[in-house]
Amino acid sequence: MLNRRHALGLLAAASFLPSRALANVAPQRSEIRDSLAKRFADDDTVGTFVGYKTDDYLIIASDADRSGQAFLPASTYKIPNSLIALETGVVQDPDRDVFKWDGVRRSIEAWNQDHTLRSAIAASAVPVYQEIARRIGVERMQKYVDLFEYGNRNIGGGIDQFWLTGDLRIDPIQQIDFVDRLRRGVLPVSKRSQDLVRDILPVTRAGDATIRAKTGLLGAELGKPSLGWVVGWVEKGSAQTVFALNLDVREPRHVAARMKLAQQCLADIGAI
Repeated sequence: MLNRRHALGLLAAASFLPSRALANVAPQRSEIRDSLAKRFADDDTVGTFVGYKTDDYLIIASDADRSGQAFLPASTYKIPNSLIALETGVVQDPDRDVFKWDGVRRSIEAWNQDHTLRSAIAASAVPVYQEIARRIGVERMQKYVDLFEYGNRNIGGGIDQFWLTGDLRIDPIQQIDFVDRLRRGVLPVSKRSQDLVRDILPVTRAGDATIRAKTGLLGAELGKPSLGWVVGWVEKGSAQTVFALNLDVREPRHVAARMKLAQQCLADIGAI
């Protein structure tokens, strides 16, 4: 019997990732909708959106190419980094353990203060998560990246840089696979760690739907954003949809456009 993860993997292999195509895989429920790609074009950028309607094992994507293209995860890596921090004891309590500001004033004002894990993920505070990664260390970080089967599993390029400027890469289908396992609480870490990370994920309300998601912005720490991510899931009644979006940041307004486009695409597929 197929579990959800196997179904997702087969859908990806059959439909959206030609380089990974499997022989003798029966056609699965999947769709490519050009109207979703038009959302990016209308905003004068290029990007991709993939939604996974969990009750139906249905993947809906904006395209067949970029949906399988891997990029640096940027701050979407704060999701696994938080899990590893809790699982290893680097963080015991996401609301009580405090990471003191190092006194270095950075261009993003929300970073220039003390943070807990909860406030750091909300502010997407890169310096806090770099310190967390250093405390976790290379050996433990690699262990959990392997256990999570996260992207290409390559943490080369520095323990506090590998998700920002280093060698880690992940594609939208892989993002959905990882986030879906967190949503269901089936990652190979404790229930407590998964419950806490689900709880600290930033929440956006869209009508009667709840979006739990993490953004990422490649180059944010340098003040030169080039690629934006949003990954997470939507809860609307009993229905849940896992999604991943990325886009090229061609203009400053595209930073804010990430969530706007995600909500438009989610509405287009009936998720919100």
